[in-house]
Amino acid sequence: MTNIEPRVAIVTGASKGIGAAIAQRLSADGISVVVNYANSAADADRVVAAIKQAGGNALAVKADIGSRTGMTDLFDAAGAAFGKIDILVNNAGIMQLSPLVETSDESFENQINTNLSGVFRGMREAGRRMKDGGRIINFSSSVVGLYQPAYAVYAATKAAVEAMTHVFAKEMGTRGITVNAVAPGPVETDLFMKGKNEAVVNAIIAMNPLKRLGQPQDIANVVAFLAGPDSGWVNGQVIRANGGVI
Repeated sequence: MTNIEPRVAIVTGASKGIGAAIAQRLSADGISVVVNYANSAADADRVVAAIKQAGGNALAVKADIGSRTGMTDLFDAAGAAFGKIDILVNNAGIMQLSPLVETSDESFENQINTNLSGVFRGMREAGRRMKDGGRIINFSSSVVGLYQPAYAVYAATKAAVEAMTHVFAKEMGTRGITVNAVAPGPVETDLFMKGKNEAVVNAIIAMNPLKRLGQPQDIANVVAFLAGPDSGWVNGQVIRANGGVI
């Protein structure tokens, strides 16, 4: 009987919400997971503990992917622990909403650094280090194309991620590495719920044909498909996992 070495995934921003659900789902599929976090060490440790309790293999690694060295540090730690990288999930992101004329330089730069520059550096690092046949899964958002007030900078970063996804898929194809993006709609996470009252949440639910908010597991299931063997012919795509809202 041949022993097959488990695949290894890096999931950025995996200490809570969608990232935590992705880390646990990938582990359930037999993948060793690097649980990245920037500040929430206790939350990341809880995710790792849950994975290990379920029989999986995981490691928490602190790295600020918005910094110039964050992705390099993250890949270094993952390589030292597991010897290889097969999957990168660029999940980490921040959302700071405000009308464009009220958006500070700091808010603009913070969102660019994490949502766009971090994804760029993650793809670049993966392209240099990832094994052939790997998977790169970026995160966009279904707000791209809605052009809602207060979302100018956030939506712009995600639109840029989609553009890079399409291009990088063509560049990596000869190595059998697929590059796709997931664009969630409203998902019931701390990031989404922050600052929204019940009336606003109910209005958003009413807009959705399925009449509910998405759950982190809904998105984790899509990522698991893109990370797995059944998605080998899916490349350069943006999957809008949003219940049909757009």
